[in-house]
Amino acid sequence: MLLQIVIPVYNEADNIAGTLDEIAAKVSAPHTIQIVYDFDEDSTLPAARRYIETRRAGNISLVKNAYGTGALNAIRTGLDRCREGAALVVMADSSDDIGIVDAMFSKLNEGYDLVCGSRYMKGGRQTGGPLIKKMMTWTAGISLHVLTGIPTHDVSNSFKMYRVSLLRQISIESRGGFEVGMEILVKAFAGGGRIAELPASWRARRSGKSRFQTMKWLPGYLRWYCYALRHSWFKRSA
Repeated sequence: MLLQIVIPVYNEADNIAGTLDEIAAKVSAPHTIQIVYDFDEDSTLPAARRYIETRRAGNISLVKNAYGTGALNAIRTGLDRCREGAALVVMADSSDDIGIVDAMFSKLNEGYDLVCGSRYMKGGRQTGGPLIKKMMTWTAGISLHVLTGIPTHDVSNSFKMYRVSLLRQISIESRGGFEVGMEILVKAFAGGGRIAELPASWRARRSGKSRFQTMKWLPGYLRWYCYALRHSWFKRSA
C-alpha cells in the first residue's frame, strides 16, 4: 500500500525543507508527497524546487490548489488526487509528529480506515500555541469522546491518516478551513468506519505565521461536533 502525504502550504519557504527532511528521515513506508499551493508567487515554491532538484526527490510534486484558495481547498485538492492506498495530511511547519507516521500506516494495514494523531490521549502532548485554542480543542475532543464514544480524544487535529477508499465514500461539505478533518472523522464514525488513535506530540510553529483562524472557523467545528452528537443520539434512540 502506498502512502500519499498532502502538505498544504502558504509562504512556507523557511519551513518546507525541514519538514521534507523530517519525512525523509522518519517515514520508511513507501510514500509520495504533494505540496499544494494557492498562487504562483508563493515563497514555498522556489525553496521546494531547490529541495527536489538537490535531493533528486522524484516522489515530491508541486500541485496548484484546484478549488480556489485556502487551507480547506488545498487539503481537498491533495486528497482528491490520492487514487489508492492511504492519505495523510501534514502541516508544513513541522508541528506534526512525523515519528509516528509508520505506526499510523501499520494501523491502516491492520484494517483500520482512519488513524488519528492524538494530543489528548495518554502519551500525547501539545507544546506552545494559543491557550484559548488548546482549551477549545481539548474540550471538544474529550467531551465528544465521552458523549458519543467516538474512538479518539482529539477530533480536531488535522494530523490524520485515511484509507483512500474511505475518502471516496464521503462528500465534503466544509467551506471554512481545517475543520474538514473533523468532518471526515465524524462521517466515518457515523458510517461505521474503523477508527484508531495513537499518541502524538504537537509543537507550535517556530517560523512564519499560522493560518489557523479560531473564531472564523469555529462555526464549522461546531457544525461537525453537533453532527456527531445527533448521530449518537439517533443511534441510541433507534
